[in-house]
Amino acid sequence: MLRLTQRLPQLVARSSLSNVARQAAKRNYAALTYSTPTAHEAPTSLQAFTEEELMLKDTVARFAREVVQPKVQEMDEAEVMDKSIINAMFENGLMGLETPSEYGGAECSFTAAILAVEELAKIDPSISALCDIHNTLTNTVIRKYATPELKEKYLTRLATDTVGSFCISEAGAGSDAFALQTRAEDKGDHYILNGGKMWISNSAEAEIFVIFANVDPSKGYKGITAFIVEKEWGVEIAKKEKKLGIRSSSTCVLNFDDVRIPKENVLGKVGDGYKYAIDSLNEGRIGIAAQMIGCAQGAYDIALPYMMERKQFGQAIGTFQAMQHQFAEVAVEIEAAKLLTYNAARLKEENKPFVMEAAMAKWLAAKVAEKASSYAVEWMGGNGFVRETGVEKFYRDAKIGSIYEGTNNIQLQTIAKIISTKYK
Repeated sequence: MLRLTQRLPQLVARSSLSNVARQAAKRNYAALTYSTPTAHEAPTSLQAFTEEELMLKDTVARFAREVVQPKVQEMDEAEVMDKSIINAMFENGLMGLETPSEYGGAECSFTAAILAVEELAKIDPSISALCDIHNTLTNTVIRKYATPELKEKYLTRLATDTVGSFCISEAGAGSDAFALQTRAEDKGDHYILNGGKMWISNSAEAEIFVIFANVDPSKGYKGITAFIVEKEWGVEIAKKEKKLGIRSSSTCVLNFDDVRIPKENVLGKVGDGYKYAIDSLNEGRIGIAAQMIGCAQGAYDIALPYMMERKQFGQAIGTFQAMQHQFAEVAVEIEAAKLLTYNAARLKEENKPFVMEAAMAKWLAAKVAEKASSYAVEWMGGNGFVRETGVEKFYRDAKIGSIYEGTNNIQLQTIAKIISTKYK
């Protein structure tokens, strides 16, 4: 087969195929060589993890049950994140998952971080969102693009005691993130930041912000630059949003009024912020997929035992064929979403193309979370509709998966764009 694929272009060129057939053959060859699977001496399943990854998965699952779960309903109704839980996450290394040990981090694999996000979401998607955005966006962009001095200064804090926030969205720059209007003006040895951001996660708790602003609007998106900004320099929380779901995860409007940023706090290169944003969001979508499969599994794990105990017409409702077909179908879809997510995570770790796979994982996981949580409410009837059982919270929390870090339509557009290149 290898010899055939190597010789295919020559065979096509020498053949007497019609132009149409020849073009079709070339497209087939492109498909064969695009994201080609690699051979391994000992192939494993997508559910195969390292010992360290499994240890982290089990530890986080226990942490979520014992530390987070008792406070989930209280935090949701108060719409405030419990500080003791945030502190416990730092103490247990969950806020510096991929951060190198030299900066106080756990130095885990990306897949390990994804597993941690998933386990937290099984209990509370709000806590999972805090962990995910802090790790896969804020920590990652600093780890990848900051100078050694900035890494030492900020990654250490972000791994040990300080929440971070990633700020790109604005009133006119949601899905079209590069339409941002926040301006950073070069003043020689510093920049002056003016403007605002909307829909910023973790912002109520954060003390460190990665902010994207344009230093030269005449260059369009190529003027976008990333900065590391400390809250005490003048970042103002203008409004905390009241939301449908993930209520204890803060989402705020931010204002910047003549905020002075030292020149050394430019993250990476001036004008390359758009590249860093794209790179970070592509990776972050795998984290959102993990949130959503955790959300789906969390609702499922509450509803299924109930269905096996609750009796109507003399039998458990889970034994009726119509119900069995529903929960079997949801189980298949949760498993499919997991495998897409784990595959995207491994591709990212192996430095292989993963943008399309990340978009696929996020799109499907968001769909499955909505379906699983909706069915879970129905399966439990009145008990699913009330707050006491916790299922309705998963139903509310699931909706955000189809919105943030790229809507479902943006994911489909990304997938279609990449597929199209294979057939042109």
